[in-house]
Amino acid sequence: MNALRSAILWYAVQYDGSWQQIGKAIRDEEPYEPIVYPYEYVTIVDPAYPDCLRRLRYPPWILFYQGHWELAGTPCIGIVGSRQCSMEGLKQTVQVVNRVKHRYTIVSGLAKGIDAASHQAALDTSTIGILGCGIDRIYPKENKILYETMRTHHLIISEYPMGSPPKAFHFPWRNRLIAAFSNALIVIQATYKSGTMLTVKECIDLSVPVYCLPTSFNDSAYPGCNLLISQGANILCGMEDLDEI
Repeated sequence: MNALRSAILWYAVQYDGSWQQIGKAIRDEEPYEPIVYPYEYVTIVDPAYPDCLRRLRYPPWILFYQGHWELAGTPCIGIVGSRQCSMEGLKQTVQVVNRVKHRYTIVSGLAKGIDAASHQAALDTSTIGILGCGIDRIYPKENKILYETMRTHHLIISEYPMGSPPKAFHFPWRNRLIAAFSNALIVIQATYKSGTMLTVKECIDLSVPVYCLPTSFNDSAYPGCNLLISQGANILCGMEDLDEI
C-alpha cells in the first residue's frame, strides 16, 4: 500500500496531475522513485481518502491540500455561480451562506464572484476551496488574502501538483469534485454556458439535489437558474426554504 501511495505521488508530479496518464502509469506499473513532497496529500489508497469521491466515475488518484483535512469528512453544501456576478448576487450569496453555514461546510471553487463571496461569508465557520491549479498558485490574484486565510484556518484542495498552472480545462474537470463533496448544490446567478452549469451536470450524475435562486423576469444577464428550474431543479423562494435542505 505504501509503495502504491509513493508511486501515485511520483506519477502525479511527472504527469502534472493528468488523471488519464496517472491511471495508465498505475496499470502499466511504471517505474517510480520515492520523493519527499513539501505539501500534505492523500491518495485513493489511503484510509483518509473521502468516501464521497469514490462514487465518481473518475475519482482523483491524489489530492494535495493545506489546512484542516478533517473538514473533508464533514457535511458540505456547494455554492456556485457567475464570476461576473452583480452586487445583488453577492448580497444573495452572503444571505444564503449565513443561513446554512452552521449546518454545513461551504464548498466552492475559490474563483472570483460568487465563489469568493461564498468562502468569505463562511470564514467564521468552515469552508473548503477546490482549485484548478497547484495549491502553491494563487488564482485569481485578487483572492490572495482569502486564499491565505483558507489554507491556514480552513481547507484548500487540488488534484494538481505544485507549480501546475490554472489551465482552462482544469476547471470543468475540477467541478466534479465540488459536486461529489456536496450534499446539495445551491446556484446563484448563472449564464447558459458556464462552469456552473457543468457543476450542475455533475451533481445530476451523482443524484445530488440542486437548488436555484430564481432570476427576475426581465433579467437577461443570468438566465441559467430559471432554465435549471424549468428543467426540474428545486426553486428557493425564500430564506425559509434553505432550512429544508
